[in-house]
Amino acid sequence: MGDGHKDRAYHWHVKIAVAGMGYVGLSNAVLLAQRHEVVAFDIDAHRVAAVNDRRSPIEDPEIEEYLARVELDLHATSDPFEAYAGARFVVVATPTDYDPDANFFDTSSVEAVIAQVTAIEPSATIVIKSTIPVGFTDRMCEEHDTDQILFAPEFLREGKALHDNLHPSRIVVGQRSERGKEFADLMLEGSLEPTAPVLITDAKQAEAIKLFANTYLAMRVAFFNELDTFASSHGMDSRDIITGVSLDPRVGRHYNNPSFGYGGYCLPKDTKQLLANYQDVPQDLIRAVVDANATRKDFVAEQILALQPAVVGIYRLVMKEGSDNYRTSSVQGIMKRLKAKGLEVIVYEPVLTESHFYHSEVVNDLAEFKRRSSVIVANRISDEIRDVVDRVYTRDLFGRD
Repeated sequence: MGDGHKDRAYHWHVKIAVAGMGYVGLSNAVLLAQRHEVVAFDIDAHRVAAVNDRRSPIEDPEIEEYLARVELDLHATSDPFEAYAGARFVVVATPTDYDPDANFFDTSSVEAVIAQVTAIEPSATIVIKSTIPVGFTDRMCEEHDTDQILFAPEFLREGKALHDNLHPSRIVVGQRSERGKEFADLMLEGSLEPTAPVLITDAKQAEAIKLFANTYLAMRVAFFNELDTFASSHGMDSRDIITGVSLDPRVGRHYNNPSFGYGGYCLPKDTKQLLANYQDVPQDLIRAVVDANATRKDFVAEQILALQPAVVGIYRLVMKEGSDNYRTSSVQGIMKRLKAKGLEVIVYEPVLTESHFYHSEVVNDLAEFKRRSSVIVANRISDEIRDVVDRVYTRDLFGRD
């Protein structure tokens, strides 16, 4: 890291607190702890113990490697005073789930951290990294009568969170100020890409960048899924059509592998949140993306039902290779539709420790799972089910995410 610019710019050492040790929080904590004192705060005692033992509580190869092998000034705690007192920056990475009843994000965990930090360390700059609605940062600054709260969106993939922070596509910070620039410098300093693009905007623009970026990705997933639905319905080869469309350099041969619908944690809630933000703005496209995802799940469920299986085996709830996160994964929507038709559904998911998942039996002996399943439903094919590929239902055409 002998870059001259870095040597000149980063001779200082600050204390940074990170609230929440999921993918976003832990990847940021590890990144920043290469050069600075980082205290990670989490209410989960198991996560705190794991980090202090230099074990990753989440599945992410780079996080595991850095915790085990890289010298980091990092420790974890469940004591907010220990975390926040004396911190120059507090990075907030607590969960913000979409609440379908309120038609909005549940930002209560972020608001609770902001209230704690302003009480314990009022001079700290609070950097929100949790996904939030447009206008939330300005509202928090107003409520707390401060300009020390800013938003810096994350653009991370599950299972590759630290990799995407070490090699950022861009660094966006939503406050045109010295502290905004300082935080951007911290993120750039910890990365392996000294020339990564840095964009300093107002808070609302940064919030919109995050939501529109994820909505575009959801739209792309929905587009290729709709193409696949059309081709399958007319007995055509989806792979040829997708390849022909994607050879146009304006489209590109990436992020085009059909699936059961967009899932994971970010895309579903961000598209719905953007839709909520559009209440007073004429729009058609984003509503169509949200609706297309439900239509796709209906189509996939109908195709599985047409096979008349006695027992449907769901192979993995996790949608992405190298991830252990199955929150709102698209296959759960397929499961619900099959169960509503009275089919017996069993689940193979090593991440699960309980015996049932939403009233479906969990069978974590792979051989038994294969034996009992008439049809195995897999969003993505892996080597361990290739021996029963004649019984596998998938829309995985290209063998990648």
